[in-house]
Amino acid sequence: MNEKLALADYLLIGGFFAVMLAVGFYFMNRVRSLKDYFSGGNQVPWWLSGISLYMSSFSAFSFVAYSALSYKHGWVSVTIWWIVVPSIALTTYWFAGRWRRAASTSPLEYIEERYGRGLRQGLAWMGIPMTVMDDGMKLFAIGTLVSVSLGFSLAWGIFLSGTIMLLYTFLGGLWAVLVTDCIQFVVLVLAVIVLLPLSFREVGGVGGFIDKAPEGFFDLTSGDYDWVFLVVGVAFVQFLRHGTAWSFIQRFYSVRTDADARKTGYLVAALYVVGPPVLFLPAMVSRLFLPEVENTNQVYALLCAHLLPAGMMGLVVAAMFSASMSMLSSDYNAVASVFTNDIYKRLLAPRASERSLVWVGRMATLVIGAVALGMGFLVAELGEDVDLIKIMVTLFSVCLPPIAIPMLLGLVSRRVSGAGGLGGFLLGCAAGILAFLVKSIDLQSVEIDLRYGPTMATITSLATMAGVILGTLLRPDSATKRAQVDRFLDGLTNRPTETRSGIRSEPARAEAPAEAPAEPEAPAIFPATIIGVSVGSLGVLFALIVLLTVSRSDWFLSLLVALAMACTGAVFFVVGTRQSR
Repeated sequence: MNEKLALADYLLIGGFFAVMLAVGFYFMNRVRSLKDYFSGGNQVPWWLSGISLYMSSFSAFSFVAYSALSYKHGWVSVTIWWIVVPSIALTTYWFAGRWRRAASTSPLEYIEERYGRGLRQGLAWMGIPMTVMDDGMKLFAIGTLVSVSLGFSLAWGIFLSGTIMLLYTFLGGLWAVLVTDCIQFVVLVLAVIVLLPLSFREVGGVGGFIDKAPEGFFDLTSGDYDWVFLVVGVAFVQFLRHGTAWSFIQRFYSVRTDADARKTGYLVAALYVVGPPVLFLPAMVSRLFLPEVENTNQVYALLCAHLLPAGMMGLVVAAMFSASMSMLSSDYNAVASVFTNDIYKRLLAPRASERSLVWVGRMATLVIGAVALGMGFLVAELGEDVDLIKIMVTLFSVCLPPIAIPMLLGLVSRRVSGAGGLGGFLLGCAAGILAFLVKSIDLQSVEIDLRYGPTMATITSLATMAGVILGTLLRPDSATKRAQVDRFLDGLTNRPTETRSGIRSEPARAEAPAEAPAEPEAPAIFPATIIGVSVGSLGVLFALIVLLTVSRSDWFLSLLVALAMACTGAVFFVVGTRQSR
């Protein structure tokens, strides 16, 4: 057992995981159709969708990789997050409402209507492995935190973390993901916000930190993290990612109205402004009181062990768990939706019943989670001090533009033909793979530097656009196809697609069987009530654990946080109770 962790910490972590699994079991029998499992029946409140999208945008990867960056380079870690805010705002303004109308149970279901069957399958088969590889890095990150915080081996940390988050996603689908995301958000905020004043206290307050910080620690850029990297490697790539990431698109099409979809995105942009300084300032300050950290990937876990009393350490570990659980559970559900709707239903069983499709969705979730676990173990073989930011930037720079550019153009352009969309995807993929192989041959082993990401993003983006233009010029759509595209885009821009209740009228899909059985009606769900009970229970449990197992000298801070958690739960419960009347 880790010497820093007390019995209270382990009990709290166990209680946290028990609540997450309970939420999964609660929704298990309330999910009766593919739409319920993958889009919440398109009845998700915008604030819940926004909180979930924010939680889905970072993970323990952030605590590991960006805390290491904060410790070494200072404020540039916040700059990286802030420069994404305009990307989020723009993608929300241009695409949020369009996504809500274009998709229903899968982010790719509109592709066949807009471009054709070939591109839909290409995007599915390319996007699934890219997302799973990304999830493997996140599992490695959370495994690193678990191994340092709980004293487990890295392999056991990856296995336990991946298994728990997979179970509740498998059971409850998107509703379980959304509700657990909100619970995890409350835990994360209450746990991490405590670290900020404790960190400043170690160095004599804010003034002491400013006076003692290394030279250039508050510069917006640092070393290789220059404006070229920030604008091309981060802002542009994240514009594509936030506009087309499957788990993000789910949050837009799961809400009731176009206005709700936009509120979802703008809430995320606001949280991106407020969150990073709170999250990463403790890691910056720790440079002064933890001056000789060899493996900087362990900074956040080490500063928590240094600052927090018994009980609170367990809460922060649970918060770091929750960050990864949120992102990974969202990815698992989104990837499973693509496999179920765009591969299984489209190619293998177009007349499958809703019950069988939900079963396939659950099985797909399990398989995808198992593969991501394997990827986590593979990343661990590269070494515990691997630079995760460099790997992430390279992965998205190579794979994302060929996927994202045709998807976004398909929502706004009437001129791009089906051949243009497919040509852009194929040429972009070929250029990215070729450039990556040339880089590997030159170096004998791929030594990734930060400038490699922007270079790859530029190559793949230009190749994709060239393929789109050439394909459209050489093989334009037929008159019949152009008329179909016009009807599709008109459906995205014409306003009367919402009823008074907020339920949209869905456009007919080409692959939907005419005699498809009606979807079973799902019971009404009031997420605020469930969130309130869960958060309040965690607050009460935390208080009891502290009172029964922790010495009185360590009571004050832990009980204060437990009280705040219980009160937050009570507020959610009251709001949910009023909504259900």
